[in-house]
Amino acid sequence: MFTAPRHPYTHSLLSAAPVADPKVERTRRRIVLKGDPPSPADPPSGCSFHTRCPAARAECSATRPPLAPQESPGHTAACLFPVSDVAALT
Repeated sequence: MFTAPRHPYTHSLLSAAPVADPKVERTRRRIVLKGDPPSPADPPSGCSFHTRCPAARAECSATRPPLAPQESPGHTAACLFPVSDVAALT
């Protein structure tokens, strides 16, 4: 999960965690999510993250993604369009 995250939300969470190396901390890219988190009492249809996801497409609001195996052994993600590179989200 930490070395090869596939879900866009995981990418954004990891980008918010501080890095001990000051040089890396100053130069790393952060993913800032737009909008408000959805209400747990009234979650959106489809993927619960689609309202704030930088990689969301129309299908994300209609289809709840299944937990599916990814390229790495033992790695899964519940995302219709998993990403392998953080640059794809910005």
